[in-house]
Amino acid sequence: MTRTLLLIFAFLALMIGSFIWFVATWDADAEEPVSLLPASSWPIQLPPEGPPAAGADIIEKGTT
Repeated sequence: MTRTLLLIFAFLALMIGSFIWFVATWDADAEEPVSLLPASSWPIQLPPEGPPAAGADIIEKGTT
């Protein structure tokens, strides 16, 4: 049982230590951005045009 706990603690120490090393050595300027499109080119979502659907006024008022 002691050996198992030591292995678990060693694994946790390795994982936490590698995460700290990763964060400490991170260089954001050397990395490429992840997004495929720049945020300024995303389409703006407009509300639908036309009359509201049947029962929409009931839903908006919060009554049933």
